[in-house]
Amino acid sequence: MTTVSKRIASCEHHGSKQSIARRADDRFAWHWQTVQVAGQLSRLAVASDPDGMLIDACRRQDAGEEGVIDPFWATTWRAAAGMDRFLDRLDLRGVRVLEVGCGTGHVGLSAAYRGGQVTLTDGVSDPLLLVRLSTWELQDRCRVRRLRFGVDRLNEPAFPLILGSDVTYLRCLWPELDECLREHLGASGQVLLSDPYRLIANEFRDWIQSRNWQYVEHRVELGDDPEHPIRIMQLRP
Repeated sequence: MTTVSKRIASCEHHGSKQSIARRADDRFAWHWQTVQVAGQLSRLAVASDPDGMLIDACRRQDAGEEGVIDPFWATTWRAAAGMDRFLDRLDLRGVRVLEVGCGTGHVGLSAAYRGGQVTLTDGVSDPLLLVRLSTWELQDRCRVRRLRFGVDRLNEPAFPLILGSDVTYLRCLWPELDECLREHLGASGQVLLSDPYRLIANEFRDWIQSRNWQYVEHRVELGDDPEHPIRIMQLRP
């Protein structure tokens, strides 16, 4: 990686690693967690008290505060590990990848370790601070951006692959997610979405097919709980 490329990547991460860590410190408690990603041990920057953050958000909502978003991003869900495992089946070397609703960034980091050129996005700014820290050593392969479904559009060419982990749990966001996928996916590209076989995702499966997406379903078993596999929804326009 050239000096110029490193400087550009550093600018895209919006400051030094230390300054990003300080900004995260000001927002919430967090720590480094060792996680298996793409078959190797990796460090993820994660929120230290996701349950407490959710309780606090609920209290603020109940008090009538507007604009408070439930911090579901603060937890690494099993669906991300399932997607990570499924990516073993793909050759991502040099492939441009978009991750939507990245949360902790586990899935995007997995794609980057496998050689993908990954843009990790979330609709909330807080998790992006931690994602910038987690992807710091892979700045040549990772870009971090804010992307709200149905609101923002990345000023980039269409992607051949879009990934999303646990992004189908809110019915009200399905139309905006559909719009986001269509705006950013290349004509011959594919979308992979993972979930732990939630009932709401069963509804999404039927709904998305009614929106003229080709649908194929895959099943991934994880060693921690083989009786509760992860579903991979493969979509093509």
